[in-house]
Amino acid sequence: MQLVNASPDSFEEVNESYTMKEAIKEAKRCLHCKSPQCRTGCPINNEIPDWIHELALGNLGNAIQIINTRSNLPAVCGRVCAHERQCEGHCILGKKGQAMNIGKLERFVADFDAQMGLHHEGLVQKNRGRIAVIGSGPAGLTIAGDMARQGFQVEIFEMEPEPGGVLMFGIPEYRLPKDVVRHEVERIKALGAIFHCNTTVGIDLTIDDLFDQGFDAIFMGTGTGKPRKLDIPGCDLKGVEQAIYFLRLASLFNAQSIKREEVPVAAGQRVFVVGCGNTAMDASRTAIRMGAKSVEIIYHRTMAEMSALRAEYEDAVKEHVAFNWQTQLTAIQGEDGHVTSIELTTPSGTRREEADVVILAVGQRPASRIVKTAKGIEVDDRGYVITRDLPFGMTTRNGVFAGGDVVRHPATVVHAMQNAKAVAEGMIRYVDAIKLLEAIS
Repeated sequence: MQLVNASPDSFEEVNESYTMKEAIKEAKRCLHCKSPQCRTGCPINNEIPDWIHELALGNLGNAIQIINTRSNLPAVCGRVCAHERQCEGHCILGKKGQAMNIGKLERFVADFDAQMGLHHEGLVQKNRGRIAVIGSGPAGLTIAGDMARQGFQVEIFEMEPEPGGVLMFGIPEYRLPKDVVRHEVERIKALGAIFHCNTTVGIDLTIDDLFDQGFDAIFMGTGTGKPRKLDIPGCDLKGVEQAIYFLRLASLFNAQSIKREEVPVAAGQRVFVVGCGNTAMDASRTAIRMGAKSVEIIYHRTMAEMSALRAEYEDAVKEHVAFNWQTQLTAIQGEDGHVTSIELTTPSGTRREEADVVILAVGQRPASRIVKTAKGIEVDDRGYVITRDLPFGMTTRNGVFAGGDVVRHPATVVHAMQNAKAVAEGMIRYVDAIKLLEAIS
């Protein structure tokens, strides 16, 4: 059923949770394998069979405690992880087409904990060092949680008015409710982490300023906020929008922070989205919710080659998003400076389609404001921050670490978390070594 006329209801979460009875029944299907492939398939090596076993016994407090040993964002991961390619894709029961619904179980346990407050972590004395974290997306929150638990005083600097990064402003409400993100942030705060919002490093203060404030190490987890552009005629016309910008405005509108007319998709418009990753799916489904007359995705390859999850594609199809496979956008035409039509090229020829809005979801790259205002941090020819293996994650400037999407091509939430956990270990070793040298000098 197609959704029209944007309203709070149209952005409600689309996937329903388990009831208690359903969750325990599903958990009891787990074989509790001696060599669990689901754990192998999880980038952060979540102890999946152990917490599922506790859930099957009704011990939800034990279940969330086990999950928390590896994940700082269980309610998020339970919703937006690529389960079909990771834990569930490796489940041995999947050979019979009956893989455990691990993501939905994790979401259930995390949500139940949020409602009931089952697990409480005591504050660890913060006497091991001071850490500054730039950015509060998945990588930044993971660093903050891991290092706070290890006795570090952590302060997070976020440019947006609210923490969460891409979780808050890049993933639509119907896939990841913002109250879920807020709860995860509160869990990090409860560990003693301090958040500074509306603070842009590279503008309001610099890397040098942070060191001058007494921080022992700094983590850059700023993601890839600078969108790539297409080199085709008409890209400068009004009506050509970047997917991450559109999704951010839609999130702000849904939170009643901006007016409806500020979102660059109006009711009744014909929208084309270029790209076929999860961001393109999010942009397409959000355009439907904003009342677009029609939404079509343009992708130069085949369905088998798309980077989007199959589940996200299937949900988009259910909501009447159309797909143009093996099709390239070769030109955008307009009148009076606004998009009116597009030119599409396929193996069989070229055609023109009427259009009102073109949304580009063709990838992002890191912004450069931090690097430009700090000496000694080198980047590669694509703008990604260069890091070393010893200590893991440190940049070419001592004491400055980086992780997540800013050091690699954009990946999933859990892959950013995986990388950040490794960087946290590198930061701990670095600060401990510095403190030891200071003590004996």
